[in-house]
Amino acid sequence: MAPGNLSFSLVFFFTLFSLVTGHEGGGDSGKYPIVVSTWPFLEAVRAAWEAVDKGFNAVDAVVEGCSACEELRCDGTVGPGGSPDENGETTIDALLMNGATMEVGAVAAMRYVKDGIKAARLVMQHTKHTMLVGDRASAFAISMGLPGPTNLSSSESMEKWTRWKENHCQPNFWKNVAPVDSCGPYQPKDNMGLNKGICSEANSMGIIESRTSLVGPHNHDTISMVVIDKMGHVAVGTSTNGATFKIPGRVGDGPIAGSSAYADDEVGACGATGDGDIMMRFLPCYQVVESMRQGMEPKLAAKDAIARIARKYPDFMGAVFAISKNGVHAGACHGWTFQYSVRSPDTDDVKVFMVLP
Repeated sequence: MAPGNLSFSLVFFFTLFSLVTGHEGGGDSGKYPIVVSTWPFLEAVRAAWEAVDKGFNAVDAVVEGCSACEELRCDGTVGPGGSPDENGETTIDALLMNGATMEVGAVAAMRYVKDGIKAARLVMQHTKHTMLVGDRASAFAISMGLPGPTNLSSSESMEKWTRWKENHCQPNFWKNVAPVDSCGPYQPKDNMGLNKGICSEANSMGIIESRTSLVGPHNHDTISMVVIDKMGHVAVGTSTNGATFKIPGRVGDGPIAGSSAYADDEVGACGATGDGDIMMRFLPCYQVVESMRQGMEPKLAAKDAIARIARKYPDFMGAVFAISKNGVHAGACHGWTFQYSVRSPDTDDVKVFMVLP
């Protein structure tokens, strides 16, 4: 899922230069500082690299990189102005993790504040909590000095929402319900005397509904970024406006430590993107880091984490990248072609790796 705001030629140049076939991409610089990010979010990686190369610590460099992506509204799925929910509103999820201290700051379903990653840093810096959510997260962020309240919708997101409404609110994320009309409100089918027992019977048989119509290019995405600074400290950050046409109040894997991202100075880090509702059930990035802790190479750790999900959900779409504390990196994906970006002392600019399913 190449970002729509990048020219095809630029992406093609980088990916062709770094094409890797099979289930994993890989690289081994063994040096830092280094910046790794999901997708060809080139300007975000450059912003993080400029910061860390100047001596910023890993945490602050991650904030610089993710903030750049939020400002650019990368792929329409990061920052304000994208991914409307069923009410047409855009909300923000973000996470920041310090691999040296294991501190985490996160915000979820945050309304009216566009700076997700900065809000996450404020949670880390000024509270003893890990996550704040909803309107209270917004109030906290504004009280700590971030601009707001701001309407996070855009003409593009509202146009997308209008077309969806005209299509009878399809596809959507409801199941085992009957709408009063094509766009709800919805009621459980059992309450209406319909299909009683089918849900429990299907679940007991291991039948899993396909989600391919819900998850795909340009409706599910996250920037997940890792920075290893000049001191060898590791940090990760994520930012997303979530799943398009999600049920209001939905929180995906973006702000969940161990799912969208995880970091530990002793081992390395991981970033993820894809169908967050499925992936967060497996904590793939925690799995990746723990596999590397046990001695597994990054490419095998990434493949293993994805395979664990695919065995249960063969139709899911998702990807992870893994990076060891020494700068060895690799990626794995399922259901789509994945790209991740790297900037290190060995390269003159961002290098994009392609990973095929």
